[in-house]
Amino acid sequence: MDKIKIFKALADQSRVRIIQRLMESPMYVEALAERLELSPSTVSFHLRKLLDAGLVEKEKDQYYVLYSLKEEILSMSLSEILVADEMELDADDKREENYRQKVLDSFFKHGKLKSIPVQRKKRKIILDKLVEAFEYDKEYTEREVNIIIADFHDDFATLRRELVIEKLLDRKNSIYWRLPQN
Repeated sequence: MDKIKIFKALADQSRVRIIQRLMESPMYVEALAERLELSPSTVSFHLRKLLDAGLVEKEKDQYYVLYSLKEEILSMSLSEILVADEMELDADDKREENYRQKVLDSFFKHGKLKSIPVQRKKRKIILDKLVEAFEYDKEYTEREVNIIIADFHDDFATLRRELVIEKLLDRKNSIYWRLPQN
């Protein structure tokens, strides 16, 4: 079930009117067009959107196609539609991990950072990787931080500043420590 398609399908007044008519009984395109005072081609267009969203189903009846509502979708509450399936969440997690690995593979070569990404999302992935070199519950001098970061890239000052900006490290009086992540 594609929630976005469902909401997009319901965001059109003509499609809502078609659903209201189909709630009365299954109908043919021509009957819907006549009752809604729309052209059959317009009704067919909207029915394709409703079919694609899974809100309507069709059945061949001799020479015509009979459209009816998919009761199992339309009888769901809004919260049931909005709650993501575990499979969807797993797929999203897998896509995110694949993207993360692709970024890491693109920017690291033999454990060294080739360049600092300009795009914020990619830079955050790189910084998340860099901060793994720091232990929790340990304080570091600025010099120690610079040495650790320099193992990855020569521009340790920029990366140190970015780690603080992204709240991966914190500092006070030139002493740094790793912050817990959510």
